Amino acid sequence: MLSLLLLRLVAERESYGYELVQRLRATGLSEITDGTVYPALARLEREGRVSARLVASRSGPARKYYRPTEEGYGALAEGAHDWLSLAGLVTPVLSRPVPAQPAPPAEES
Repeated sequence: MLSLLLLRLVAERESYGYELVQRLRATGLSEITDGTVYPALARLEREGRVSARLVASRSGPARKYYRPTEEGYGALAEGAHDWLSLAGLVTPVLSRPVPAQPAPPAEES
């Protein structure tokens, strides 16, 4: 799921690692850490789903900016479709009120 979210964010705007951590936290994923985002970005780069370039920074070392590759856009489209399809199936079940007790078993015909 993290890879899919990262692909979506870099498709919206070319971004560097720390910026992606901040953007994910801004969506409500407050527990996300550098220690999960940077390895996921490295994996996406190894898989050819993102490309990266170094850009000089005025406030420290160069920043590595990520953007999706053609393969990354394909993975994003497929992953988003799969996730939304699954959510459409699961949401109606999980949205039902939870009874205080389970109903007795249905009688067999």
